Amino acid sequence: MKKNMGTIDRIMRTVVALAIVVLYVTGQISGAAALLLGTIALVFIATGIVGTCPIYLPLRLSTRSRNKNAGD
Repeated sequence: MKKNMGTIDRIMRTVVALAIVVLYVTGQISGAAALLLGTIALVFIATGIVGTCPIYLPLRLSTRSRNKNAGD
């Protein structure tokens, strides 16, 4: 798959996923909310690592820089 996520998008997803983990570990979320948010955190981490968001594909969105010298 072609990468369609820029560096800032990937960082933001990782930060949100880590925030969800912290909320779970500190006992701020539990039950169904923890399950739903945990699933979202896993998806955010996976898409951040891979650099491709499947939802962006049919919408033809990309947060990746078009400049090849941008290092992304």
